[in-house]
Amino acid sequence: MNNFDPADVLKALHSVLPRQGGHIPLHEPDFSGSEWAYVKECLDTGWVSSVGKFVDRFEQQLADFTGAKYVVAVVNGTAALHVALKLVGVEPGDEVLVPTLTFVATANAVSYCGAHPHFVDSEFTTLGLDPCKLATYLEDIAEVKEQGCFNKNTGRRIKAVIPVHIFGHPVDLDPLVDVCQRFGIELVEDAAESLGSYYKGRHTGNWGKVSTLSFNGNKVITTGGGGAILTNDEEMGKLAKHLTTTARVPHQWSFIHDKIGFNYRLPNINAALGCAQLEQLPDLIKWKRRLAEKYQEAFAGVAGVRFFVEPAFAKSNYWLNALLLDDCFAGQRNILLAETNTQGMMTRPVWTLMHELEMYRSCPRMDNLSVAKSIERRLINIPSSARLGGVNV
Repeated sequence: MNNFDPADVLKALHSVLPRQGGHIPLHEPDFSGSEWAYVKECLDTGWVSSVGKFVDRFEQQLADFTGAKYVVAVVNGTAALHVALKLVGVEPGDEVLVPTLTFVATANAVSYCGAHPHFVDSEFTTLGLDPCKLATYLEDIAEVKEQGCFNKNTGRRIKAVIPVHIFGHPVDLDPLVDVCQRFGIELVEDAAESLGSYYKGRHTGNWGKVSTLSFNGNKVITTGGGGAILTNDEEMGKLAKHLTTTARVPHQWSFIHDKIGFNYRLPNINAALGCAQLEQLPDLIKWKRRLAEKYQEAFAGVAGVRFFVEPAFAKSNYWLNALLLDDCFAGQRNILLAETNTQGMMTRPVWTLMHELEMYRSCPRMDNLSVAKSIERRLINIPSSARLGGVNV
């Protein structure tokens, strides 16, 4: 057994991070472009709400960058996921397969539809949903009928699956697509953390009928809040925009609404911020990948811990960098969290597993969630701001 020493972890972190005093955040935004000018234009012209040229520009820039044909900008990633599930036909009483290792918004969006999150395991290679284990599991508990895929234990329809690209590392999507086709399940990508990440050369968010992004303040780029719905289906793109604009039928003055819609459109002032951020995205990704390379080199010789690297089939944005302690040293995780934060380096554990949260303990789940449990015990996120890997550091 290798001898693990927390001091070696701290030494490796100090070799990468700035030496000057002060707090080093986990991830902070970078506003070094045209943010001030674009936001000021919104203030000067009065176009600050959900209509304005920056909303259209932001959507087009996102489409150009991701390769998705249709993009609808909304107020946050959770709203995007809520509408995405509605678009693929998730109804009250359905089940949606969700990795138990995810941020709570993924499960919450399912609940907003009146559906039930059904928790499944992850894999060590990607930190995300394990498609092979899912296939074996569905062979045991699922029954495919003319009306769809049904859970033999609950009698409920299993309508969709939400792979989450954890910390920007793409899930292995090809085998997951095969599972969805085999069992008649809709694929909805939660790409909230993976703007700038690629699976086999193609940007995440282009598998299945619809996917979502997030632009929260701690993401690779930010609009303050904000999210987006991505699709390559024209009709779905039109419906997404309609539903998120309170389902109002276009008219010069009348207020006619033909569906129960949502007041989810992104304000122009937020989109202005996003446009400036997108102009810097290539540099931000370059710096983040450079930071990951520095971490990988620094931790190469540290016993008992490894720096998590992208899977071989993917190119990651390295949104949040992560360390994984060897299983036998998992008990040292909280000691490291306490010491790093005491020294001004913000670190944190991964999220509490969804099936362990009070409101989701009674939801259906795999009996074996061992990989997610192992990752949860051993993972530490470390400072990941783009500028830490930038030329000015």
